[in-house]
Amino acid sequence: MYDSIAVVGATGAVGTIILELLEKRNLPFKSIKFIASARSAGKTINFKGKPYIIEELKPEVFDGVQLAIASTPDETARDFIPDAVKRGALVIDESGYWRMDPEVPLVVPEVNPEDIKKAKKGIIASPNCSTTQLVVAVKPLHDFGKVKRIIVSTYQAVSGAGLAGTRDLENGTKAALEGKEYQYECFAYPIAFNCLPQIGSVKEKGYTSEELKLLYETRKMLHDDSIQVCPTAIRVPVANCHSESILVETEKKITVEKARELFASMPGVVVMDDTPNKIYPMPHLCTERDEVFIGRIREDLSFNNGLAFWCVSDNLRKGAATNAVQIAEYLQQN
Repeated sequence: MYDSIAVVGATGAVGTIILELLEKRNLPFKSIKFIASARSAGKTINFKGKPYIIEELKPEVFDGVQLAIASTPDETARDFIPDAVKRGALVIDESGYWRMDPEVPLVVPEVNPEDIKKAKKGIIASPNCSTTQLVVAVKPLHDFGKVKRIIVSTYQAVSGAGLAGTRDLENGTKAALEGKEYQYECFAYPIAFNCLPQIGSVKEKGYTSEELKLLYETRKMLHDDSIQVCPTAIRVPVANCHSESILVETEKKITVEKARELFASMPGVVVMDDTPNKIYPMPHLCTERDEVFIGRIREDLSFNNGLAFWCVSDNLRKGAATNAVQIAEYLQQN
């Protein structure tokens, strides 16, 4: 049992789901505190039927905290986490700032739980939401047939851009239907009835920061820098759940039947694969679920040892909040 835990960013989209999961999954702890920015400090938050005062994110709030689960912007994580660790807290971090630090394990418990014990800096990073579902799906294929190459296109929900992204979809759609103008606050172009083929800033060779996370984070968690990844990240007018079209090339051929067997045996995966009967994962079926859903499994027509499939997961849950809570549970149990 943890003596004291803290939830950092408790009022955000991911933070509120972390609270919900801590209530439902009964992670054992003696005391808990909720931390947020100065804007939210002093407000009341209810947890398990009891009111708590939200504390402002300052170094001293981590005195006596054994474990912190944090969902903050990268710059905030950069600034506060070292102080939290100095004061004795182990931090599970949802931001992108620490993920590629060689001394910080990047973890999805179903994929690489052994890395949790490598937290030399007192930090365990949770990967980007789109990478999380990718590695959960690819892991059983890699273990069986060694994945050589991944071609992945992501169709990412507006919830991945925060509350402002959700407002843009709702208000922008309403305005478009009414023939009115709407000033988008999050996206550079309308997201209503549109797709945006850029998420993040442009980096090397024309790929975006969001796309390169799929390359480097996948290699780190699968412990294999030889895996080639060609990623394309697209923002789509969907409220919640990221979808991915994934094509893998393996050294050892994997048939469709074997792939279904491998996926079905993977913890945290649900197979929905019956295209003739129109059974496959879709965002409206997978939202508010903690699993990774896989369907449309088929052999590739363009090269040998290729396997194509469709993957959907709730980006706020397994892609963020659920994964962090699962890491906390693993730490407690091991």
